[in-house]
Amino acid sequence: MTHPGATPSEKHNVVIIGSGFGGLTAAKTLKRADVDIKMIAKTTHHLFQPLLYQVATGIISEGEIAPLTRVILRDNKNCQVLLGEVTNIDLSNKTVDSVLLGHTYRTPYDSVIVAAGAGQSYFGNDHFAEWAPGMKTIDDALELRGRILGAFEQAERSSDPERRAKLLTFVVVGAGPTGVEMAGQIAELADHTLKGAFRHIDSTKARVILLDAAPAVLPPMGEKLGKKAAARLEKLGVEIQLGAMVTNVDRNGINVKYGDGTEERIECQTKVWSAGVAASPLAKIIAEQCGAEVDRAGRIKVLPDLTVPGHPEVFVVGDMALVDGVPGQAQGAIQGARYAAKLIKAELKGANPAFREPFKYFDKGSMATVSKYSAVVKVGPLEFGGFIGWLSWLFLHLIYLVGFKARLITALSWMGTLVGSHRGQLTITEQQAYARTRIEQLEEIVESVDDPQIAAT
Repeated sequence: MTHPGATPSEKHNVVIIGSGFGGLTAAKTLKRADVDIKMIAKTTHHLFQPLLYQVATGIISEGEIAPLTRVILRDNKNCQVLLGEVTNIDLSNKTVDSVLLGHTYRTPYDSVIVAAGAGQSYFGNDHFAEWAPGMKTIDDALELRGRILGAFEQAERSSDPERRAKLLTFVVVGAGPTGVEMAGQIAELADHTLKGAFRHIDSTKARVILLDAAPAVLPPMGEKLGKKAAARLEKLGVEIQLGAMVTNVDRNGINVKYGDGTEERIECQTKVWSAGVAASPLAKIIAEQCGAEVDRAGRIKVLPDLTVPGHPEVFVVGDMALVDGVPGQAQGAIQGARYAAKLIKAELKGANPAFREPFKYFDKGSMATVSKYSAVVKVGPLEFGGFIGWLSWLFLHLIYLVGFKARLITALSWMGTLVGSHRGQLTITEQQAYARTRIEQLEEIVESVDDPQIAAT
């Protein structure tokens, strides 16, 4: 049964799908427009994804990077925030279907801005996810924090040298910004924060391995910055293995095949996956209806005005959109959403949709923090790193955090970590660490009960 999605309105109805950088920017840009906005998202919060790795390694709390969306937009009187996972967009009938707790809700639109983002990609090996969580959600970050810290706790209780070695080996798959940041922070956590906190193990002996099938660290940032980041990681004790393709992941380790054809088995309990992204399935749903192309990552190729063929009212922005020269970063979503919202406002005042100026992306650069006091930054032809890069990274990320309180608390948390080795978010629970595997076990039990032959035994 399908229910009405929200209170109907006689104004121009704008549906925004997603509460990330794109969705939030679109809603704010339309704040004073004569429209009725319905924002539909599958979480209640806006996630500042670039700092997820700091939640996973105990530097900051999830609340500082995931404020409640409806609180952020409470002054947007023309915007209603709705919880639900969008499962279909009907381009012909101009409706959006979303599901919440088994109920399907249908919301009509006059214009729709699709900013549903991307999830983790395991390149067809989705079963890897059970043992190697990604870094795309708060759940991922909390689970990884539990697994990382839990590994040290288990090692403290183990009398088996081989098991301790496995527990104290941490493998990060993917040498992009997230992988580099995670590997650096796990190394610093082991070498500084946890140093001397255990009696049976030496946390500084932990082994951190960074793997990537590519031949370089941080490939999009160029050879110079990639080598600078790699040198800093190696100084921290991180082992970097390039040209290394993961062929299997299980509970006890990871299998790797190298460019020369040799293979290796790495025994480790904690694995982090940051090797690829896949656009929201909504991109494929839209493409099938309008005949647009979809690339290997599931992104839909949009027109110069960020719409899809035959539907000037359907805008796709951010990680879902395939646009030449626009990277899958926050700025792409922010600028695309602002552009789409301004077009909607202009056309409400009489502008002709047939004469839209094409979207132009302004490249503000990219950056990645490697460790305390060290980051790499690329802005156009300008490339630099080290302490100056790290200060630039700190400043920019504080600016883009939502809310003064979040900025203040995050800055104080950073100071505690930077001045000494204190990390204020090291609390873990068993549910956080092992919820995914426990759910798998429960599903297996339920399936066995439902199977008459198994139940009979």
